[in-house]
Amino acid sequence: MIAAADLPATEQAALLRSGAVSATELLRAHLDRIAQRNPAVNAIVTVLAERALAAAARADRRRAAGAELPPLHGLPIAHKDLVDTAGVRTTYGSPSFRDHVPDADELLVTRLRAAGAIMVGKTNTPEWGAGSHTFNPVFGATRNPWDHSRSAGGSSGGAAVALACRMLPLADGSDLGGSLRNPAAWNGVVGLRPTPGVVPSWPSDSPWLPFSVDGPMARTAADVALLLSAMAGPDPRAPLSQRAAAVDLGLPLDADLRGRRVAWSPTLGGLPVEPAIMAVLEPAVAGLADLGLDVTAAEPDLTGADAVFETWRAFGFALSLGELYDRDGDRMKETVRWNVERGRALTVSDLTAATRLHAELHARAVGFFERYDYLACPVTQVEPFPVEAEYPREVAGVAMGSYLEWMRACSRISATGCPAVSIPAGLSADGLPVGLQLVARPFAERALLEVAHALDTKTGFSLLAPPVAAAQR
Repeated sequence: MIAAADLPATEQAALLRSGAVSATELLRAHLDRIAQRNPAVNAIVTVLAERALAAAARADRRRAAGAELPPLHGLPIAHKDLVDTAGVRTTYGSPSFRDHVPDADELLVTRLRAAGAIMVGKTNTPEWGAGSHTFNPVFGATRNPWDHSRSAGGSSGGAAVALACRMLPLADGSDLGGSLRNPAAWNGVVGLRPTPGVVPSWPSDSPWLPFSVDGPMARTAADVALLLSAMAGPDPRAPLSQRAAAVDLGLPLDADLRGRRVAWSPTLGGLPVEPAIMAVLEPAVAGLADLGLDVTAAEPDLTGADAVFETWRAFGFALSLGELYDRDGDRMKETVRWNVERGRALTVSDLTAATRLHAELHARAVGFFERYDYLACPVTQVEPFPVEAEYPREVAGVAMGSYLEWMRACSRISATGCPAVSIPAGLSADGLPVGLQLVARPFAERALLEVAHALDTKTGFSLLAPPVAAAQR
């Protein structure tokens, strides 16, 4: 018999609502999983067992009283350690904030608590979320559960590993240049980067910039839709959310996909991609055609995307971390210092060029999605690399000029402002997960999740569990 903690979040939610399992029972099952499995992977860096058990008891009393139940009633969740949680240590992976305890929750935390989710702890992240490899001097590295000698990706690496190991049914993440999608791909789960504004972020140093977004992670597309429905919606303090279109996230996600048009871009304009990745993605794309989608090879014109992303990313680092750099910069990791310094070196000409390129890129993206419903492409260009390395120095024989360049399959999409999802596509010859990235026009999150759901229904990849989880069922 499958344990409740192994079930998708939607099925766990149904058990909670029916009374077949109590919130306290479900929480204890997940806490047991954390105790058994987390030491090997270091995904959840703060565990709040007593606080979570008290919240679960309140949830059980609410159900017993016959009160209306919120959508995430009793479902355990852990928040990324970049997200402020009142009264709970939040380090941002920074030695300067090793003992930092915020006074207030971020909007995301408030919303998910109101939706009935029960916070069990915090998930690991790289220092200040910089780089797609989860390690920091406060908690150390998070290890890939499919091979503990490999990276888990990042910056939402702790979240992705906790999901893959069945320690959590739901997790939040954030995505600037791939921080949801990359770890989702490397751990065999689903990660959705929403259209900027769909999920409001507050407080924020740069509320008008459409690059960094919060988003949902889970093991199935339906679970992602459930979590996103609780995260999404306007807030007057988040200006982009005031302009966001409503997104239909109602379940089920079953849809007739016949005739929807897919552009398959294996290199996103000439990026190097390792053969091990393509060996998994090519059959996955053929699987889209088997679902009735019309698949055509086509490369989008992403001219200027790298300059747009890397310029505004550097500006954002200078804006948010400049004061800390001046005060305690010698304790920052080198790549964070480099980003701040690069941001401070930007000129008006640099920002002018990036702004013009961004406008042109957006116009081309709009035109592209008038011809196609989806863009299919790699999430990652390489398999998970050794956990001791900070980033791969070359991809498919091509040298990387910085710790950002190997993530361009994701960061180029971030620059377009379009939503994107990482879908489990299978395992490589080395037994490591590979993700397929699907992109759609702004606010087409449901259309992305419909395909993700159909592909998972066909393949059953969401049922695959890493050794640490499969051995202890």
